[in-house]
Amino acid sequence: METIFIHTEHIKLQDLLKFANAVSSGGEAKECVQAGEAAVNGEVCLQRGRKLRPGDSVTFRGRTYAIAYADR
Repeated sequence: METIFIHTEHIKLQDLLKFANAVSSGGEAKECVQAGEAAVNGEVCLQRGRKLRPGDSVTFRGRTYAIAYADR
């Protein structure tokens, strides 16, 4: 599991995938999410704009990312 630290209240799913270098572009993130390749907290998520907050986890292409605040 890899922890992604954020400085804001939330991060959108597609932005997380780009930030984690799991995809090469926003277009690729959009296609992958809409194809059902990403799961948020264990459930497939088709909303690329889904807001993720600390405590959430994302599974994508066999990797899991946990969201946490950078300053806490």
